[in-house]
Amino acid sequence: MSRTNHFHLFDVTGIELEYMIVARKSLNVLPVCDELLRMVTGEITSDFENGKIAWSNELVNHVVELKTNGPVISRDGLHKHFHANVVQINQLLREFDAQLLPGGAHPWMDPHTETRLWQHEYNEIYNLYNRIFDCRGHGWSNLQSTHINLPFSGDDEFGRLHAAIRMVLPVIPAIAASTPFLDGRFTGFHDCRLEAYGHNQEKIPSIAGVIIPERVFNKEDYHRQIFDPIVRDIAPFDQEKVLDKHFLNSRGAISRFDRGAIEIRVVDNQEAPLADLAIVDAITGLIKLIVEGAFSPFEEQVKWHENNLAAIFRETIRNSNGAVIDDPHYLKFWGCGEKRMTAGDLWHFLKPLLQGVMNPEYFGAFSEILNSGTLAQRLLKAMGDDFSRQHFQNVYRELALCLEENRLFGNY
Repeated sequence: MSRTNHFHLFDVTGIELEYMIVARKSLNVLPVCDELLRMVTGEITSDFENGKIAWSNELVNHVVELKTNGPVISRDGLHKHFHANVVQINQLLREFDAQLLPGGAHPWMDPHTETRLWQHEYNEIYNLYNRIFDCRGHGWSNLQSTHINLPFSGDDEFGRLHAAIRMVLPVIPAIAASTPFLDGRFTGFHDCRLEAYGHNQEKIPSIAGVIIPERVFNKEDYHRQIFDPIVRDIAPFDQEKVLDKHFLNSRGAISRFDRGAIEIRVVDNQEAPLADLAIVDAITGLIKLIVEGAFSPFEEQVKWHENNLAAIFRETIRNSNGAVIDDPHYLKFWGCGEKRMTAGDLWHFLKPLLQGVMNPEYFGAFSEILNSGTLAQRLLKAMGDDFSRQHFQNVYRELALCLEENRLFGNY
């Protein structure tokens, strides 16, 4: 979002997709994002505007971010624009015998030996982060996500949007988990990206909290309860005041009052833009339904403590759509009479309502994801019991092909 307090609820969306750059033969990470950007701009820069889609760097040099070039009014067909840019980048990367690899984490990258931080524009921020937290870890240098930016204008809209997002965050990994593997093995989590993300800044707990944001529903309270503690706690480590509170805030949904937007950050990157946009459309549609009063009223939403929501979130991080939700009050919020059900069954329960607010193409892809399981579950099925490097390469080459062809993994 580029203009503060200009857009109203659900007027527009901003979407960001992060991809790994890997060697084409080995699929090992390859830190050449700076050279990729040099090829299209003539110099090493942090951004390249390519029509409706922009490219930019990230913390590490083997990741490139594709994002809407400003907020978009409609998401219809947007996956095709992202895909066209993926194809263009893959053509350019042939010069380095490289390609893009989708998914939320590289399955065998060794971050302690392979991490190369971005060393160009804004590198003072990344270097300071590295000094404070040591970014040679999976939670820093090996995670690729899909960010959803939703607008608000003024305190009333912020409060309603923030309350709705908080209710949806716990069940997002139940449809979006794509990261079961790290260090060449199954981690025990379907969403190990979020498991690592939840721990990578424990040195300063106020930065991320419990990932689910606190019960704050206006700008003044947000500054007092979230921003002020972050500014206070980072001060001994950032005496030059390089780091901005908006940049530091690492909750699963961060409030950008400078942009008039809330950014959702708990969505793993999927296998193809079609899958990413289907999940984005489902999440955004569900948030819109909450704001419009399809479930419990706002007065009930604001009562939910972040710890109760975080308990459900931790379960979906571990088991995605197989996670058991045994909080009857949370299920009642959605209109379920059950006292216990899986997160996948909850999404199936919500599916008829979502059909009325989703783009038909995205709803079709979302239905396939619900029926066949999260990408994490499909990857686990494909890998079976064989965690050899050769088998990993075979499976993830198929994943790279899904990205190249913009199709769902497992549908072949």
